[in-house]
Amino acid sequence: MSFLLSVENVSSLYGLTPVLRHVSMHVDAGEVVAVVGANGAGKSTLLRTLTGLVHPTEGEITFDGVRVTGMEAHRIVSHGIALVPEGGRLFMFMTVLENLELGAFNPASRQHVRQGLDQVMELFPILRERRAQLAGSLSGGERQMCAIARALMSRPRMLMLDEPSLGLSPVMLEKVFDLIRTVVASRDVTVLLIEQNVADALEMANRAYIIEGGRIAKTGPGAELLRDPDIQRAYMGL
Repeated sequence: MSFLLSVENVSSLYGLTPVLRHVSMHVDAGEVVAVVGANGAGKSTLLRTLTGLVHPTEGEITFDGVRVTGMEAHRIVSHGIALVPEGGRLFMFMTVLENLELGAFNPASRQHVRQGLDQVMELFPILRERRAQLAGSLSGGERQMCAIARALMSRPRMLMLDEPSLGLSPVMLEKVFDLIRTVVASRDVTVLLIEQNVADALEMANRAYIIEGGRIAKTGPGAELLRDPDIQRAYMGL
């Protein structure tokens, strides 16, 4: 079977320390897949490996049938992957509009900047209101929306989100997760969600992987894992 993203037996280091150990997983087109686990479990190293910021020591990664193992990050982006990094990483002394325009940096998206802006501002109306404001003046939730919108400006096939719940209030977290669902439904974008907030991530995900100590400990439909007594006990305090 051909998957949009396929990860086979991948291991990676953080510096000189082994972190990922023989990780295998896949994401099919149109899915929301979550990778959840405790702090230090290897989630961020996995995301950095998938986006080319860390090169694996072994294993294979393919995206849409193309081998991207060890490929430079900017080349991986050109194949249709966009990353929303932890905390959003906006350019705080640039306006919302300038941040969004930077998202359309690759040749395929550069010629559709105006259309892209119209689309993301329709999805995130608050950004139209804030377009002339400095990104540093936005609230935490607004920054996360702007970061997601900036990633969508590159017209990705897959959106990778690193801890989108970080620093958000429960109300704003629910709003951001609702917007992610809207993006999937309206833009035909596949989502890989790296998240420490296990309950909310499993509730949203079609499928999920539980990562512990750099290894995949469990996998299954999000709703099924949400009811798993071991996961409830380990991650939800139930």
